[in-house]
Parts: sequence; C-alpha cells; structure tokens
Amino acid sequence: MSNPEATPPTSHIASGAEVPSEERHFKRALGLFPAISVNMTQMCGIGPFITIPVMVATMGGPQALLGWIVGALLAMADGLVWAELGAAMPGAGGTYVYLREAFQYRTGRLMPFLFIWTAMLSIPLIMSTGAIGIVEYLGYYFPHMSWAVQHLIGVGVVVLVVAALYRRIESIARLTAVLWGVMLVCVGTIIVATLTNFDPALAFDFPSGAFELNGAFFAGLGGGLLIAVYDYLGYFTVAYMGEELREPGRVMPRAIVYSITGIMVIYLALNVGVMGVLPWKEVADATSIASLVMEHTWGKGAAQVLTALVVVTAFASVFAGLLGGSRVPFNAARDRLFLPVFGRLHPRLNFPHVALLVMGAITAAGSFFELETVLQMFTAVAVLVQSLAQVAALTVLRRRQPGLRRPYRQWLYPVPSVLAVIGWIYVYYAAGTSAIWLSLAWIALGVVAFLIWARFERTWPFGPKEIREKYLSEQDAEASPSS
Repeated sequence: MSNPEATPPTSHIASGAEVPSEERHFKRALGLFPAISVNMTQMCGIGPFITIPVMVATMGGPQALLGWIVGALLAMADGLVWAELGAAMPGAGGTYVYLREAFQYRTGRLMPFLFIWTAMLSIPLIMSTGAIGIVEYLGYYFPHMSWAVQHLIGVGVVVLVVAALYRRIESIARLTAVLWGVMLVCVGTIIVATLTNFDPALAFDFPSGAFELNGAFFAGLGGGLLIAVYDYLGYFTVAYMGEELREPGRVMPRAIVYSITGIMVIYLALNVGVMGVLPWKEVADATSIASLVMEHTWGKGAAQVLTALVVVTAFASVFAGLLGGSRVPFNAARDRLFLPVFGRLHPRLNFPHVALLVMGAITAAGSFFELETVLQMFTAVAVLVQSLAQVAALTVLRRRQPGLRRPYRQWLYPVPSVLAVIGWIYVYYAAGTSAIWLSLAWIALGVVAFLIWARFERTWPFGPKEIREKYLSEQDAEASPSS
C-alpha cells in the first residue's frame, strides 16, 4: 500500500499518466545469461586494453593492482544500490525511474530531468572511448594513419554498431552472447599467453616507497580509481533495460553481482599477467599493450590475430553500451519530461530507434576527443547526478515507500551505501578542477533548462507537484480483487 504520510498535502496526486493502448511496449525476453553477457561485454570491452598502461603510469608501478581492487570494491558497493532499486522498479531507463520515484515529493521532476540532461551526453561519451580504442589498436596494423583516416574509422565504427542494433531484442540477445564469447576468448588468450612467459620478479617489482601513505600515494590512487571506475562501468547496463528482463527481481541483482565479480577476476589476472611479461616502465609507455604482450610471448603472427580480437571486443562494448543507453530517455519522453519522439518504439522491431540514432551521433562526435578528456568529462558529471543521487534515492524510497515490494534488499544496509558515497566523492575530487567546474556548469545549465520546461508545463515550481508512486500503484492494482 502507498504511504499516506509520504505525500505532501499540497501536492496533486496522480496514479501516473497511462500509456495509450495503441502505443507499443517492450518485451520481457532477456534471462540471466543474456543479462550477464550484456553487462560483462559492456564492462570489459576496450577498457583494460587501453588503460592498463595509463593505470601503471598513474600509480607508478605494479602497485596499480591496488587500483583495480579498490575499483572493484566501489563497483560492488554501488552495484548493491543498483540491485535493490532495479529489482524493485524494473523500468526502462534505470536511474531516471529511481530518481523520479524518490525525489518527486520535494523537488518535483527536477532530479530525473537532470539525469536525462546529463545522460544524453555522458552515456555516448563513454561509448566513444570504445571507438577511440579501436582506432588505437588498428594502429598496430597501420601505424601511419592520418588524422582524417583515424576519425573516419571512429565514425564508421559507430555507424556499424547502430546498424547492428537495428533489430529485435531476441536477435540482439543472441548477437550479444556471441560478442561476449569473443571477449572471453580474447582476454583468456592474453592471460594464458602471459602465464607461459611469466616472471614473478617483474610482476612484483615495486619501486621504493610504493606503499608509503603520503600525498603522492593518495593522488596516484585517486587517479587510478578514476581509471578503474571507467573500466568497471557497465555493471548497471541491464538496469537501463529493466522492462526487457524476465523475472527482473531475480535476474537484476544476480546479473550485477556476477558481472562485477567476473570482471574483477579478469582484470586482476590481466594486470598481473602483463606486469609479469614486461618491465613496468615499458608497460607504462605502451599504446597497444595487448598486441605488444602477445608479440613478446607468442610472436608477431599471434599478435596480429589477438589485435583483431581486441577490436571485436571493443566493438562489442560500444554495442552493449548503446543498447542499454538508448533505453534511458524512453520513460522520460513518455512522462512528457523529454522530447516525445524519444518515447516511440520502432513499429516493427519494437525498440527506441530515435534515441539510438541520436546517441549514436553523439558517440561519433565524442570519438574526436582525447581519451583522458572524455574520461574526466564523463566521470565528473555522472558522479553528481547519477551515482550520489541514487544512493540518496535508495534511502529516501525506504522511508517514503516502505510498502514497496523489494525482491532484493541491499546486504548489510547502509554500509555499502556509505562506502559508495565515500568512493564517489573521492573519484569526483580526482577528476580534477577543470572537470569539476565543467560538471557544475553543465548541471547549472540543466537547472535553467528545467525551469524553462516547468514554466511551459506549469508544473513544480510553477505549479503543483505530481506524485506518481507508479510501482506502489501497480502493486495495489495486482492485490485488488477486481484486478
């Protein structure tokens, strides 16, 4: 039942704008295995193959391993926030739904609007790193590509991804499973190759003072955590696709936890293996590190084959990311909080095709930036409006909607939430002054845009709030004898 004390007396109560019957809906077709494959394909992708050298250089040696461990702990703590929210409210768009339900009581639709405002920029930006990585690894075959050719390839990759996503979800699930298999073969091959030529003296050749707890150590750890967060991102991709999961209350939490655990094992094995093949200073200066390691262990021919697998793995990451990201603006458009065209599903293939095309275009544009610039821009914006806001949303919803059915409740609550807040604040600080100011400016611009929209729609703060408690209402309707 709804909590009667949760609704301010001055608010206008609505059971939620009903979707017209003629409008199409998502199909619940994804089980646990496809959900895990979507998450892990998005999480791994090109990430470790372009960031292991950056991580080693940032932390100054093999102690870069610590960055992956701390990153996994932050991902797991935050993943348990996603797990509870996603299992209870399995809607398309993930964070949009959680912020809409949690913050409607005091600030109307401001928080979900700000999320959409930032997500339309941040999600394609993070996907563009996959295109950047593909170009970087193709440089192993063609080391003298011109600037124009590099960026033409980046745009071409995005066009190919969008074309591959132009199909039904059942077909996408099968294709994702294949791409996931390629990713596992790719990382598995590298790990096996490093084991055949592993030197413990190289792997654990820590420089003097590597673990001395001083300013340099914590600065390096902050930079390393920023990189690790990028590499682990994607554990929540299935939450964006909540309306396409079968048994979301069971599948969502398991997919998140299993994905983070599996990727952590892969990243630690990759990092230790690479460091055990090459001196850490050589790793720090490398570009196509996977190709370099394979060439060092099994020769040039094996390196050329492995490079092709890395390119396919990077493609798979962009594929999975745009698959989930294209679902984000759907509910916002249906709620009249975003352009209505984003709330339409393809008449035959049943997916949000306009959102896919727009996000694909932004991803293509993002491929023109440097990798470090993209990471900083994405992280600073996403931490404020998504990560920290979701932790608050979980607590608010436990108080405002205590009767909401929660198939999964966060383990050891509120410990993971507290750890997530500490970790995200640290990451935000590590993003750097310029990224922080840019994120604040973007959010301030979003507030102005929201006020213009709210004035036009005559909603809070220029009209009544609309308290929507969608999932409580659905629960009540299911329990009603007349339902």
